[in-house]
Formats: sequence, C-alpha cells, structure tokens
Amino acid sequence: MTEPSRPDLKHRIGLSGRRFAVAVTAVASLTGLAGAATLTSAAPAAEAATSRPHNAVQDNLNKLVQGNSFPGAIATVRDRSGHVRTYTAGVADRTTGARIAPGSRVRIGSNTKPFTSTVILQLVGEGKIGLDTPIEKYLPGMVRGDGIDGRHITVRQLLQHTSGIPDYDDILVDFLPLQHTYWEPREIVDVALRRKASFPPGTSWEYSNTNYILAGLIAQKVTGRPIGEEITRRVINRAGLRDTYWPSLGDQRILGPHPHGYYKTTPNGKETDVTELDPSLGWSAGQMISTPADLNRFFTALIDGKLLKPAQLKEMLTTVDAPDFDVVSGSRYGLGIAQLKLSCGGTAWGHGGDIFGFETRNAVTTDGREAAVAVTAMPTTIEDAKRVAKSLDTALCS
Repeated sequence: MTEPSRPDLKHRIGLSGRRFAVAVTAVASLTGLAGAATLTSAAPAAEAATSRPHNAVQDNLNKLVQGNSFPGAIATVRDRSGHVRTYTAGVADRTTGARIAPGSRVRIGSNTKPFTSTVILQLVGEGKIGLDTPIEKYLPGMVRGDGIDGRHITVRQLLQHTSGIPDYDDILVDFLPLQHTYWEPREIVDVALRRKASFPPGTSWEYSNTNYILAGLIAQKVTGRPIGEEITRRVINRAGLRDTYWPSLGDQRILGPHPHGYYKTTPNGKETDVTELDPSLGWSAGQMISTPADLNRFFTALIDGKLLKPAQLKEMLTTVDAPDFDVVSGSRYGLGIAQLKLSCGGTAWGHGGDIFGFETRNAVTTDGREAAVAVTAMPTTIEDAKRVAKSLDTALCS
C-alpha cells in the first residue's frame, strides 16, 4: 500500500499531547489519560442513570455537546461511597435525534492496550515470555528497518513505548479511504518499518501503536491462539465484563445499544458517520468495544490484583516519564497503563483511547473512585481534547 498523498492530515488510533498540539490543524486525538497508586475497591453498588441539573459531571457533559464538536457524551462515575451513576448528554444519532442509552457501547481505541499488556504480563507470570527478552526470540526476522532491529528491542520496551519503533498511525493518515479496509497485523508492521527508528531502544519515550501490534503478535505466537480469544478468556471473562468484546473478523458493526460515531478533519468541516468501520487497523492496539462502566470494572480488577500476580502488577505499575501523553497535567507511563495527577490532589491509574468516531478517557483512584467518559467524535482541536480530559478530572474530583 502506498503512502497517502496528504501527509499533513493526521488521524489517530492514539496520539500523545505534544504531537497532538502540532497536528491540531488537521485531525488528531489524545491516546490516553490516567493515573496513580494501589486501588482499594469500595463495595459494589447498583448503577443508575441520573440527570440532576446541578451535578458537576452532568454539567460538564452538557457543555461538551454544546456546539459542533461532540454529538453525544456518556460517563459512568463511582464516588468514594461506592455509588455508581451513568450520565448522558447530546444525541446518539444526528439524523433521528435519539437520546443515548445509559448502557451504550462505544469503540474504545487505545484502551485496548491495557488488555493486551495484561495478557502479555500473564504470560510473563507463567514463564512463557521474558519481559527483558529481545522480541527477536518470538518474532524472528520480522522487525528490521533503518535503525530498527528486533534483536535489540525487548518486550518491556514495546509495552513501555521505549522501543523507538515508529508509529504506523503517523503514516496511514488518510482515514476515509481506509474505513472499510481489512488489515493483517503484519501489513501494519510493514507500514511502520518504512520509517527509520525514532531513537535507539531504551533511550527515550514515544507513543507508538506499532508496539502493541507487535505485542499482540507475540501473544499469538506464544499461545498459538488469536489475541482476541486470549483477551476474552484471560481478561474479559475473568473480570466479569458484560459489555466488552473483541469484534470478530470482518465485523464492522457495534453490537448492542450504541450511539453513532462521527468524523471530521477540521472544527467546521464536513461530518461523516463512521459508526461502521473495519477496526483491524487498530487490532491489539485499538480494536475493542466496551462501555464506560466496563472500563471502570476492568481497571479496578486490574489494579486490585485480580488479573495479574503481584510481581507482574508491580512491573506494570513501574513508570517512566511520559510528558507528551496527557495534554492537561503531564503523566507517567507503565506497561500499558498511565499515571495521572489529579487537580484535587493525588493520582489515578488508567489509559484512554481514540478511534474514528469515538474518544474515551478513564481512570480509577486509590480510594475507590472510578470515572470513564466517552464522546462520539475525536477532537479536532487541542482545546476540545483538553475539555474531554478535564471532564474526567471533574468526575474524579467532584
């Protein structure tokens, strides 16, 4: 596949803050938002939709859907006392004006990465993968390029985004012609290897979706099973996620109740309904579908140690500086998870994700608070990206 003729137009499965700022004249998004220490869960509580007019979370969602940036928004929040509420604003469908159902599913983009990382770390705990083993052992001869050599890149560096392998998302920049195109993971890797290394392995940090495509390929090679099957068996089922799934091969739909997702390249540009698309371009870096409530359940289970052994959870939560990951407060990045400072003090753990039509931001805190926010379009300006990020902070701090 040849490179697009419009290198100035950026689309994202994910994009860190500094590169987002460079790309705001085109389509861009922020890949992750999250933060902090060991989580102790509050007692389970029933979820309830709410529309209290003066609630800070609802007020924020109402503001997000004003104007043309985001047709709809949904958030699920768990407070310190364990009460869980889901809030919605805007419309699920621009054409019909239908309201968003509280249990709606959305594409979660780069929130897929923590699921992939969890599978890899489980395999590390089983002695089947070495975190500091060169990826050449698992993918012999595959990772070769200008300054790129799988014999000198470790599994840890993939999960931590310190490999120096370029992001294919910086090359495949023209989305609409690719909306219904199916991609094999190896094709995606080959696209990334057209570019030279961003830096020698282990010497810097840069978000790259290619790292997690390679991680998915490693998991498949070691287990002999598809990565989607391993994520389902090892993570989704164990965490009891009722509305989270890995789309089957070629399935371009979002199953179950869901809002439409929309795409445009500039704030006042033409808006296209992209609800149906082939998510294979995201694969183990960004293919999954979930709900804000399930994202909260997943990160709570993860940080509570229900999905990883203590040694592997400690490795996951060992972070490096990732100043470009969050456009609001700066952050640190572990192995498929990020640490974010909160405006009300303290930190939280989570990630965040973008894929055409949807953006999610989510995090959980040490005292049992959880929040996940989803909007039904990717931001086209740095200001809009900050508004979504701040809505998460408000949900955790109010």
